[in-house]
Amino acid sequence: MQSFPDQHTQWPSRRQWLRLGGLAGLGVSLPAVLSPRAGAAPTTSASVPGFGRAKSVIVVFASGGQSQLDTWDPKPNAPTKIRGAFDSIPTSVPGVRFCEHMPKIAGIADRLCVVRSMSHEDLDHGTAFYLSMTGRYHRRRSGNPLPSAEDHPCHGAVLQRVRPSAEFVQTAVHLNGPAEVPIIIGPGQFGGFLGKGYDPLTLGDVTGRGVAIPALLPLTDVSAVRLESRQSLLASVERSMTRLSRDKAALDKNTLYQQAFNMLSKDRTRSAFNLSAESDDLRDRYGRNRSGQACLLARRLVEAGLPLVTVIWNHNNRGQDKAPENTDTYGWDNHNDIFTGLKDHLLPRFDQSFAALIEDLDERGMLDDTLVVCMGEFGRAPLVKLEPNFAGASPGRKHWPSVYSIVFAGAGVSPGTIVGASDETGGYPATEHFGPWDTTATMFSALGINPHQEYKDHLNRPYRICEGKVIEAIY
Repeated sequence: MQSFPDQHTQWPSRRQWLRLGGLAGLGVSLPAVLSPRAGAAPTTSASVPGFGRAKSVIVVFASGGQSQLDTWDPKPNAPTKIRGAFDSIPTSVPGVRFCEHMPKIAGIADRLCVVRSMSHEDLDHGTAFYLSMTGRYHRRRSGNPLPSAEDHPCHGAVLQRVRPSAEFVQTAVHLNGPAEVPIIIGPGQFGGFLGKGYDPLTLGDVTGRGVAIPALLPLTDVSAVRLESRQSLLASVERSMTRLSRDKAALDKNTLYQQAFNMLSKDRTRSAFNLSAESDDLRDRYGRNRSGQACLLARRLVEAGLPLVTVIWNHNNRGQDKAPENTDTYGWDNHNDIFTGLKDHLLPRFDQSFAALIEDLDERGMLDDTLVVCMGEFGRAPLVKLEPNFAGASPGRKHWPSVYSIVFAGAGVSPGTIVGASDETGGYPATEHFGPWDTTATMFSALGINPHQEYKDHLNRPYRICEGKVIEAIY
């Protein structure tokens, strides 16, 4: 079986795109186009609710950990030290209330399903992020390890392995990434032991120039004939390189070259990344900022046939420590100053952009076959307290994996529903609880893939996609 390198490479400039397989200044890594499909286990999931209802999945990842009490699961009758500084407001679903700073999302609650009883046991960002992105606990719990070639692959890498996209050049794309948790790149967002060839395409700030990947713009001095000629020349040179079949680095570079040519040669791919094709009104509706435009690009990519796209909100989960005036840097890890951070920075943009994404998908008829998942790595503590070891002068909430909320929409999910409940303090599940492994199972099942089927690594070792169960109650 073909093997792939497992080191992550940062590629340089736009000018070197064809020569080095890079994407200008965006820190992009490209997965292999041609990858062996794992032997598919017999599908036993067809009778599970929601199986195969989604053509694509959009994950909006609230990096740093959204406070369930200050977003999806407010406790208006709890004491202030638990409830916090915010009031709650009614939503479009009778009896359901959200945070007062989410009025647009409250208005579309009848299109959402909120799961209020998520729970796991990992206490720190790096490994909890890994858990959320892979559906498996890290071998070292509650820490902040660097990415490793021993890591389990992320959702997108596994999807690339078991069912690479037939419609789109990529199988998975991460936008506004890579996720920093908080100052190092977090594990669990790469190909892991499957190798670098399975890394999702990762783009950073997509707001510049209207084109998320400027290198995909056609060059005026390079016609289609010249591009094909360059590709043929490269192929002939590499055929003479007998070491290619034995050299992992050369093999990896070859897949990057092929990926580059494929992306440059397909009008559909180039146009999908062109945000300037959208009207100014729609771009304004999403919000002219990193996360808002990433959400808009996510819609464009699934519209073009991309199976899985993850929007990282925001790219650094504690960027406010270094740039407190720059809302683009704010993450959801608010140990202190949580209420000013949420009110003045995070919630207004999140309310605008997430609501715009759901409405836009719905208006285009895409919500029927697109599963949207909004999640973070955990929630926040049911006690407002000043933490002296963190920046900020007013109280916040510490990490809290014991209970938190995530949101589903589309692809057969029952709209306007609440699944599960936390207790009166918002601190522990009061009903059946679910974990990130179940979210993973639900995503793959929605795409029509049995989440318990096996795939194999380059050493032919078998792995299950995940050990979780589909959250059937959301359907």
